[in-house]
Order: sequence, then C-alpha cells, then structure tokens
Amino acid sequence: MTDPTTSAERLVRRFARETNLLVAGRTFAVEGADAVSHELRRLLAALGAHLGSGGVTFAPGQDPDILIHGTALPARVTAADRVDNAGAHMPVSTLVAARLREEGVVRGIRIGIAMVLEPKTAQLALLLRDAGADVVVYAHPDEIDVEVADVLRARGIPVDGDPELSGAEERAAAVAFLRRGFDLLLDDGSHLIRLAHEERLAAGLRGAAEETTSGLTPLRLMQSRGLLGIPVIAVNDAAMKTSFDNRYGTGQSCVFAIADVLDAAGIGVRDQLAVVVGYGPVGEGVAAHLRALGAEIAVAETDPVRALRAAHDGFRIGPLRELAPGALVVSATGAPHTVDAETLVVARIVAVAGGVPGEVDVDASALRPVGAHLDRAGDGALLIARGGCVNLAAAEGNPIEIMDLSFAVQLGAVEQLLARELPAGLHPFPAEADRAIALAAADARGDRLDERSAAQREAQDEWRSRRYLGVSS
Repeated sequence: MTDPTTSAERLVRRFARETNLLVAGRTFAVEGADAVSHELRRLLAALGAHLGSGGVTFAPGQDPDILIHGTALPARVTAADRVDNAGAHMPVSTLVAARLREEGVVRGIRIGIAMVLEPKTAQLALLLRDAGADVVVYAHPDEIDVEVADVLRARGIPVDGDPELSGAEERAAAVAFLRRGFDLLLDDGSHLIRLAHEERLAAGLRGAAEETTSGLTPLRLMQSRGLLGIPVIAVNDAAMKTSFDNRYGTGQSCVFAIADVLDAAGIGVRDQLAVVVGYGPVGEGVAAHLRALGAEIAVAETDPVRALRAAHDGFRIGPLRELAPGALVVSATGAPHTVDAETLVVARIVAVAGGVPGEVDVDASALRPVGAHLDRAGDGALLIARGGCVNLAAAEGNPIEIMDLSFAVQLGAVEQLLARELPAGLHPFPAEADRAIALAAADARGDRLDERSAAQREAQDEWRSRRYLGVSS
C-alpha cells in the first residue's frame, strides 16, 4: 500500500506533468482531512504554494482528483493543444507583444529564434509573428519537438532543424539558417551567435539576445578578446529571468523530472542523500525542491560565497569527491567535466539540471539501458537522460508561467535592440524595463503592491540629493 507522503507527492508531480504549470506562488485548495490531504498541505507549503480557495483543487480519492476551476485537467492530446495551452498561460509575454504590435516596432524585422523548440518557444515565435515580424525558428537536433515544429509550419512559421542531423550536417543546417539573413537573433546557449561570428555572418545582424548563463560565459570571453562584433543583451541576467526561470522553473522541472524517472524505476527521492553541485540560482532551486520532496541535501561548490550561502540555507557543504559516494548527484554548474569518471563510479544516481555538452564525463558506449530515460554507466551510477538536460530530455521543460516571464524579457530585449543604437558588446537588460515586466506580472496575478508614503519619498529624495552633492550626513 502506498504511504500518504508518496501519494501526495505523486499527485503534485502529476499536476505539474500534465499541465506544465508552476506550483510555487499558485493557490491550491485541498479537500479532505485524511493523511494524504494532510501531506498535500505540507508538501505544497514546502514548495512555495499558497493554501486557500484557488483555481486548482486536489481531492484525494475522488474522480477526478485534480480540478482546475471545478473541472478535470484539460486534455493536451495534440501538439496544437499544448501550444495553445501554453498561450493561455502567458499573459505577460502577450502584453509586451501587443505593445510591440501597436507601436509597429518589429514590423518587417527579420528575427531568428534559436532555442529549444517546445510549446512555449512556439508561442514566442507566434507572438512575434503576430506583432509584424518575419520569424524563422531553428532548433538543435536534440532540442526539437517535431510535432510542435509541424504546428508552427502549419501556422506559417518556417522551422529549420532535424533530429536526425549530426556532426557536419547539423552545422551546415545551422549555417543555412543564418544565411537566411536576420536583423535580430534570439539565442539559447549562444551557439548561433558564435557560429555567425565563425562563419563571418554576424555583420548583417543588428543585435542579439542571449537567454542562458552557459551562453553568456563564452560571449564574455569573446568580448574580453575583442571578438564580439554585435550588441548582445544579456537576457539571462535580468532579475525577471534569473530570479524565476533558474530558481523556480528549472528547480521544479528538473527535480520533478528526476523524481518521475526514479519513481518509474521503483526509487524514491525521499530520504535519499542528494548532492547538488553548484549553488547558483539553478542549484538553489534544485536544492530547495529536493528538500521539499524529503531528500537529505549536501552542496559541493567552488565559490566560497555561494558555499557559505548554502551552509546558511541549512545544507552540508564539502568536496564532491567526499559527498558523492552512494548519493544522487545533480550537476547544476553548466560547466563541462563537472561529474568526472571517478564520481560516476561512486555515485548512486547522476542527473544534470540545465546542462552543457560533456557536463558528465561518460562513455556513451558503456551505457546500459535499465528503464525509461535511465541507464547504468558501466558498473557505476544510474545516469538519468544520458547526462543531458533532464527537464528537456525527460519532461516538457520549465513551467509555462516561468517561460512567460523569461520570454517577456526576450521581447523587451527585441524592443531595446531596435530602439537604441548599442555598440558591439554585452549589455544589461535595463532595470526600468525589468521593473515594468514585474509590474505587469503582478497585475496579471491580481496582486497588489505596497507604495512608499509621501514622507518616505521625500526622505529618499533628500538622501539622493545629499549623496549627489557629496554632503555627509
């Protein structure tokens, strides 16, 4: 008989899996006073949800046992269903795109989107197209949902990329995509930005926007060497991206994907020793979600400030080599060779949250399948998703509302690139634009914010004036 804690966890994970919606910040109602209902309330609170009368109701033991606005979960049978469902939960991106359309900012602008192609990315492409842009999408072979690609093509948006391509053929397809000629490039991992420079195709670009931490790292190196020839807005560094996408989105989607894969293999996360490698925003989110599911967390981190933050968040810290034996190791660094061959031998399970190629040093020929998205690495650890990004390989990526915020920043970056004459190099997303997106998101949720009083504003103005004039207090 399944214990109440496992039943509650499975119910929450099924909600997330079948809707691709976020748990944190959402209000849930839980019916019943039995042990499963009690565990549901505890787990939801640990995951950052609110308890009350909301749009989502858990009713353990009833049929249906999950309701949204009083009805069963909506069917997402076809790829078109998934794309349309994503659009229904992206109010902030829709608002920003509507402004672009009204102002005519992107009318006739050629925009290339080079990102993981799934329903939320499809919505970004559709929003830009509907705002007047000429949009083409490219996806790497292991990052393309072919059914979603067909939906976009049926709706008039070209999609380049084929899951069957590899090596020289993949590179040739990416170069052909760039040769279409774009004004702007929206990238994830900076693969296409870098390729444009290598192939001397960057000169025609007015600018680009980069979505990820791992994508900004090589761009910063290019800039330091004077090799970055176009303006690039660092979307990843915007507060409305990193604070939510990395911590809450990647945290939930990766940990739930890991739990789903292990549950299917008869392995639970609860009471599992779990080592999170890297304690940046992704690592913070992974650790928080693993703790909510009942794992015992330790953190391996090379940066002393981040390591101390992990310790103050209540986690044991130490070297990976000492922590890994017998543990579930989750790499959250976005750096190659994080999990080396020695770690792969002594760990119990290994997974990657986020991820770059080679984050796990594994010989693919030594992998032996033992379940869905689960392989044995020789005589060593169980490896989830063959060391790839677990929330993409074994799930549907970050929750819709999270990508709504990230893509609102991407749309804001498009506006900034077209409205400003930026020099070549990396540029931050403007704080005032970030704040505008935050206000729009709060408004879409129906949240009311506090305001400074007249006395507070006067005191702050006086402080700013004295500071500007160099007057000491």
